[in-house]
Amino acid sequence: MTFQHPSFGNMADDRVIIFDTTLRDGEQSPGFSMNIEEKLRMAHALSGLGVDVIEAGFPVASEGDFESVRRIAEEVRGSVICGLARSGGRRDIEAAGDALKKAERSRIHNFISTSPLHMKYKLRMEPETVLEIIASGNQKARQYTDDVEWSAEDGSRTDPDFLCRCVEVAIRNGANTINIPDTVGFATPEEMRAIFKMLMERVPGADKVIFSAHNHNDLGLGVANTLASVEGGARQIECTINGIGERAGNAALEEIVMALRTRHDQYNRVTGIETTKLLSMSRMLATITGFDVQPNKAIVGRNAFAHESGIHQDGILKNAATYEIMTPESVGWNKTSLVMGKHSGRAAFRDKLASMGYPVLEEEALNAAFARFKDLADRKKVVFDDDIRELVDDESRDHDRIHLVSLELTAGTKESARVKLEISVDGAIQYAAVSGNGPVDAAFRAIGEAFPHTATLALFSVANVTEGTDAQARTTVRLLENGKLVDGQGADSDTVVSAVRAYIHALNKLLTKRERTEPEALVS
Repeated sequence: MTFQHPSFGNMADDRVIIFDTTLRDGEQSPGFSMNIEEKLRMAHALSGLGVDVIEAGFPVASEGDFESVRRIAEEVRGSVICGLARSGGRRDIEAAGDALKKAERSRIHNFISTSPLHMKYKLRMEPETVLEIIASGNQKARQYTDDVEWSAEDGSRTDPDFLCRCVEVAIRNGANTINIPDTVGFATPEEMRAIFKMLMERVPGADKVIFSAHNHNDLGLGVANTLASVEGGARQIECTINGIGERAGNAALEEIVMALRTRHDQYNRVTGIETTKLLSMSRMLATITGFDVQPNKAIVGRNAFAHESGIHQDGILKNAATYEIMTPESVGWNKTSLVMGKHSGRAAFRDKLASMGYPVLEEEALNAAFARFKDLADRKKVVFDDDIRELVDDESRDHDRIHLVSLELTAGTKESARVKLEISVDGAIQYAAVSGNGPVDAAFRAIGEAFPHTATLALFSVANVTEGTDAQARTTVRLLENGKLVDGQGADSDTVVSAVRAYIHALNKLLTKRERTEPEALVS
């Protein structure tokens, strides 16, 4: 059997649509904001991953959001590009339609709250008014595209009878995807399974639309609730890379996809995701946002396939299936990563980047990354894939306004550390020479003198990229300014240089936040 969809044509019964909202719901999490170029990079990578629908943003929220959705719609091919809109917003649907004009395939995703709590205190509307807005919102969205999704915000806490009425009105007025979110992560798997079964049994026309699940992780049940929703009949899954999102985040794309694949016997569902790209996708997002993945994160954490227990190691050596339910290679891990050295040339370096999933770099960016690679190869005995990944990602911020030019420092036990710093700010060179309580403190003080700002340091952490005393340091710096948190990352075999790169990365993200108009409260 097949299912007819306006964007995907005939869909096999076992096919599940992957709807990624990293650039919208994920990006609104504190500290995770991205600029337009970073969103474009992510969108191209998501399309290459095989994501069916990319929710690119909330066009009416700000000029920056509108422009990022417009650019993604114009430049990214392969995936359906979606814009979010409030069902009853004055200009929301119009802005989404305008931003999506040049998309190869477009979708407008409109929403309104339906739970008694939200209708009374957030909307201050009667149920009948909400039903009228659902009808008019979907009708208006259909004027721009034939692919329309409607969401019942706080759907998991909505009265079942009223939820059925809302869904029926949405379908009757043009929605062909119906999303029932667990907006606050309150539901249990049994409840989410039952909601979808109920809607499919009770709502007229339910067999003609796709039902979608969007689950938050406040109780750690996001993925479990999503899989239960699939068992209840959901055919679309809304999720984010690394599970990023407001509060405790969203259901993680990589976990859901690999659960469906590994337990096909249980769910009998397939996706179009190229799973060998999951790790590189995860690391790209971590680099762009400055938020590292925790070591024990399922699928993409660095300990996901590590075995320290002697009993486990013995079992793995005898048969990997004893303690591994999927192969590391199936999600992008490489068993052999020692590949490059100081004698490797530009052509080999370019080929290596391609094999690691990087797009073709502009000549200037390639030259800069290769120069750092040669410098690293001169200082390290061996260069691993992770070393290359860190230096390339760290060098790919050519859109930043602030760049490190040079850093000199002296430090020891008998005198205060002293740093001489040179940075470029919008092309102008700024100098500073500062003493401090240790080299990192002196370096950060020097940045503050060369580029005065009011941000305060909220977090500073250092981890090694690979093993050994000559390993690159991966540093994370979190800055706080006027209630806004941003994380920056840097990598270098010199820990102080790595820290400076991370601090400057965070400052650049703060500058981006300053330039953006603060969006209105969004939906999850």
